[in-house]
Amino acid sequence: MKTIEIIIKNVLLKILLFFNSVKKNNSPIFLKENSKVLFIRLNKIGDALVTTPFIKLVKENTNCHVAVLADKKNHFVFNDSKIYDEVLILKKGFLGFIEIINRINSKKYDVVVDLHDDISTTVSFLIALLKSKSKIGFEKDNKNIYTNTIKRPNAVSNHVVNRVMEFSKLFNVNYDIENINIHYPICEQSESKVNNYIKDNISENYLVGVNISAGSEARFWGVENFKNIIKLLENYNLKIIILSTENERKYAEEISGGRYNVYSTTDFNEFAAMISKLNFLFTPDTSIVHLASAYKIPMFGIYVKYNTTNMIWSPFKSEFDCVITEEPNFINLKFEQVENKFKIFFERIYEQRNTKV
Repeated sequence: MKTIEIIIKNVLLKILLFFNSVKKNNSPIFLKENSKVLFIRLNKIGDALVTTPFIKLVKENTNCHVAVLADKKNHFVFNDSKIYDEVLILKKGFLGFIEIINRINSKKYDVVVDLHDDISTTVSFLIALLKSKSKIGFEKDNKNIYTNTIKRPNAVSNHVVNRVMEFSKLFNVNYDIENINIHYPICEQSESKVNNYIKDNISENYLVGVNISAGSEARFWGVENFKNIIKLLENYNLKIIILSTENERKYAEEISGGRYNVYSTTDFNEFAAMISKLNFLFTPDTSIVHLASAYKIPMFGIYVKYNTTNMIWSPFKSEFDCVITEEPNFINLKFEQVENKFKIFFERIYEQRNTKV
């Protein structure tokens, strides 16, 4: 059934692109304080986080009205009322699709920006049906629906944040790359709650987070591998906290064996607050990589790079190293393949911290 649905969507998209061609205008767009801009970024947490530097740049340079269309998986990333004036959520299904089109058109946005790297069938239909004067996106196979396009930087050699920042050229906004980073502020309540947790459960020390969750159980690295990482870390004067989703907490508890604190929460802001308190992070998950980058936390990652030549989604502003497997999961990635590279990188970061202290 799912395959048939995909085929029908692709056929309808081809028809849409053939008949829906808008007038092109690639001159820079000058936003004013009363301009209304809608940024569209659906899908996962990491997908949303990597768009925050660009949206923040636009807001700070123009003070225009900024709205974001997200979905239930990532809308909470856009949590800063100083940057985002509105956050709209796309509901699943045909009725949800029609509802959001009517809602967006009623708000009369001057500019709509498709922040997706690749073609999204849903977003393509959406943009084609919107009445905004300017519709912006990367130059790709659905370019007929945009009034303004810009060439997407090569995904093999350009970080995903740099690719999104390319849109700044269409808005005639300049920036210093040194001042660009993932933006995710933490509220005082979450900060206080995490500070109290650390005070009550973990004595003041060098704190290393070992995140075991990677978006799905299919990419879980294995209990024994994480136990070995922790055993290696036991050779240093530090404290360890095991991080996981609620769904994978059972694995975290097994890895801990009652010896280490396990932290999981459904509150993303609280989770971000915990990440911000770390001195070092080990993780197989790219969304947490970007979150930790917002606070410049040094980290080591294990990555799946299957059937693609694109640059991995590494942190934008954190010291970083990794091990990459070109298989679709971590099943055949052994601890021994990670151990030496991780040890060398961690000791360098650990010594830097101790030297500063």
